[in-house]
Amino acid sequence: MFCQDTVVNASSADSLGATLRALRQSTGRTVASVAADAGLSVPYIANLENDRGNPTTGALSRLATALGTTLRIEFGEPDPAGAPPPPLPPSLVRLRRTERFRRAAAELDADPAELITALAGLGRLVEASEQDWWRVLDALVLIARHPA
Repeated sequence: MFCQDTVVNASSADSLGATLRALRQSTGRTVASVAADAGLSVPYIANLENDRGNPTTGALSRLATALGTTLRIEFGEPDPAGAPPPPLPPSLVRLRRTERFRRAAAELDADPAELITALAGLGRLVEASEQDWWRVLDALVLIARHPA
């Protein structure tokens, strides 16, 4: 039996099922023969080839071996647009819970969530205490009150 590397990733146009079917068909195998070699049931593999089911990595590994290939699972770099934001520093969490923060956001005519997100962006550049955040907010309020 030969061994080939096959890369399947979630962003590819092919689904896991289509990839499994293509690998099986390229070796001239039936679902039953692959199921027997992998120690899995025929309906299980048929469901996977039809993009139904939720296979374990163990089952996928056995399928890969039965199909003469290797299973490789890779994680890529996070997508900046789709990545969740990093957690807020505790100093900002405390800050956003205060009435004073809500008043400052109202005076700036800013959505409180957007204001916290902006401050969190600054927090990735500098380490700031709660007192430092108050200084930044006070400066923003002063600028808003006295433009140019």
